[in-house]
Amino acid sequence: MTGPARIFDRRAVRLHRDRAARRWPEPAGSRNPEFLHEEVAGRLLERLGEVREPFADCLYLGCRRGYATRRLAARSGMQRVVQADLSPAMAAAARAANRFFPALCLDEECLPFADGSFDLVFAPLSLHWVDDLPGTLIQLNRLLRPGGLLLAALIGGGALGELREALAEAELAGEGGVSPRISPFADVRDGGDLLQRAGFALPVADRERIGATYEHAFGLMIDLRHMGETNAVCARRRNFTRRATLVEAAEVYLRRFADRGGRLRATFDILFLTGWAPAEGQPKPLRPGSAAARLADALGGKEADPEAG
Repeated sequence: MTGPARIFDRRAVRLHRDRAARRWPEPAGSRNPEFLHEEVAGRLLERLGEVREPFADCLYLGCRRGYATRRLAARSGMQRVVQADLSPAMAAAARAANRFFPALCLDEECLPFADGSFDLVFAPLSLHWVDDLPGTLIQLNRLLRPGGLLLAALIGGGALGELREALAEAELAGEGGVSPRISPFADVRDGGDLLQRAGFALPVADRERIGATYEHAFGLMIDLRHMGETNAVCARRRNFTRRATLVEAAEVYLRRFADRGGRLRATFDILFLTGWAPAEGQPKPLRPGSAAARLADALGGKEADPEAG
């Protein structure tokens, strides 16, 4: 039996993240390219704050530099936080920043934990680079104890639509064709169904949009590189993009997506996934294809604004 089709070059994903980790700390006066990851981790922590249940053992998957480690550890009842990242350099950075917490280098598609090892999986902006997302979600469900919680965030399919459009138009005009330059990511419509297929109870998928502005398109491209979020599609072009194509893309971006002050907007579409490992006494799961439970019901608290940000 063959495995899932390979969409992403996982070695490139790791190398991109390694390169991003080695840039820390940022040069004085430069913009912090980790703003997106820190913001998303903070929003996941806010969602966790709405949950009444106590958790003792947390897997912090895609920890990068461990922005959320100490806040997770400070939660009442928490006894263990295991930091984990695909990138050895990121795992080392997390270990250095949080030296009393273990930090592992591991592949999200092959998790080395026994079933029932954790009661919380906290996964900000890591799973969008996984080829077999259904299989990874099944593994995460298995390593959760009954009643355990998955809180995850992925870059969604609508992310960076402005940059996609500008690059496609410039490449088509200058080179006569379009190659994949921005990775294909999951859509919110798929999220709940993926959680259901993986066996999670009360599956919820919702999205939030996070905006940023730039002086020019090259600033966004540099930030993506420094984040470790550049193109890792297997079918990507391996040769350098023509300078003229990049210049034209920057001009298209400026013409179409500048605000009144001349700043260029960039939109990050973030897909949030919430699911519980099945346990006695939980509400029955929805029928397949109807994963539309309220976020407040899933978290056990008040309703969150799905379009915040």
